[in-house]
Amino acid sequence: MPEQPHHDRPRFIAIEGPMRVGKSTLARLLAERLGARTLSDVEDNPFLSRFYREQPGAGFAAQLYFLIERFKQWRALDAGNVSRRLLISDYLFEKDRIYAYLNLNDTELSLYKQYYELLADQVPIPDLVVYLQAKPETLRVRIGMKGAPMEHEVSDEYLEELVRAYDHFFHHYRSSDLLVVETSEMDFVHRNADLDELLKRLSQPVRGTQYFLPLRSANAD
Repeated sequence: MPEQPHHDRPRFIAIEGPMRVGKSTLARLLAERLGARTLSDVEDNPFLSRFYREQPGAGFAAQLYFLIERFKQWRALDAGNVSRRLLISDYLFEKDRIYAYLNLNDTELSLYKQYYELLADQVPIPDLVVYLQAKPETLRVRIGMKGAPMEHEVSDEYLEELVRAYDHFFHHYRSSDLLVVETSEMDFVHRNADLDELLKRLSQPVRGTQYFLPLRSANAD
């Protein structure tokens, strides 16, 4: 019987996707099942309330705060410890640029790029990125369920633009292997089968950009 080809399993996985797509929840569930460490995105940004109220300059301040705090998190990682134990992050450092392009004017964006380029080269690149997609209307429902009052101010137009920006970003993403997962009909919390299927897929190699369609969704078509 021929020997099965060996593949190195990823030791550093980043979960990404637009707001309220379920990144943190999936990262936590995967970490529990796989015995991994987690790295959680920055949430306590003192400039966000001003940004949601559309105060002048608040977008740049909020963006720069996220950039610096995320950089400090990733720089604090123990590289040796990462190589010995699986690490799952609920965000990708590079995604910071998606929001920068959406929220900053040309002058602010020019300055932001200079800071980003200084920091990005010093940040480790994950072995695998799991990109969670969802339709804007699905994200709207999940925002309502989350109960974060500031996020209720996000317009439908902004959500649609955000989804398009994420799709564009990951269409061109080549920094690491990428698994694209459409989550609009999935529920990793309340349907164990969805999580089990994803875990089974993650036990197999991902090369380049690949797509994950759970059997339940495929049978529904």
